[in-house]
Amino acid sequence: MRKTRTLVMLAGALLGSVVLSGCYPLGMGLMTPIPVFPWVTERMEDKYVHKNDHRTTILPPIRPGFPPPVCEDPPDDAMVLRALPRVARGIPYFYEEFRDNIQIVTERIVDKIDPCRFYPLVGPAQLHHCHWKCTVYYTETIESGYPFPFKSVKQRVEVVYIDKDHLHLCTGGDPLLQQTAARETSGY
Repeated sequence: MRKTRTLVMLAGALLGSVVLSGCYPLGMGLMTPIPVFPWVTERMEDKYVHKNDHRTTILPPIRPGFPPPVCEDPPDDAMVLRALPRVARGIPYFYEEFRDNIQIVTERIVDKIDPCRFYPLVGPAQLHHCHWKCTVYYTETIESGYPFPFKSVKQRVEVVYIDKDHLHLCTGGDPLLQQTAARETSGY
């Protein structure tokens, strides 16, 4: 009996030291942290947060007798920066790359409206082409601290072309159809 109690106490002490020492892989149960690479969150953000960057907007019909709509909303700075090539993922103190002093100049290239045609899942609509040329001026800094200190600063220019095309519904000349289409697409 005494021998059994000693073996149980020794096994309990051994098991307790393994569990409490941090060597047990699931020591925290469901709260055990799982290592995740830093680029995983960037990819998830691109996929779920900025999903409207590549979608086509459907707008109310163009009313006859009024001037045609103009592309007035240039791409915002965040959209232009997302369209740029990514900065190289470096290793701290070995190779690091930065972009500083960013200036963005947008310029409208194309602003035209196609004639009415049928689009699947939309119906009859007109495609409004809005193409933008975005010139990005920035300072590229490349640093290394090992095996010898090194720093390179260069002025860079990149050009990004962004299409912000959208559709205008076609209803023909019937004003009642135009009113219902405008009410359904705008919510008013």
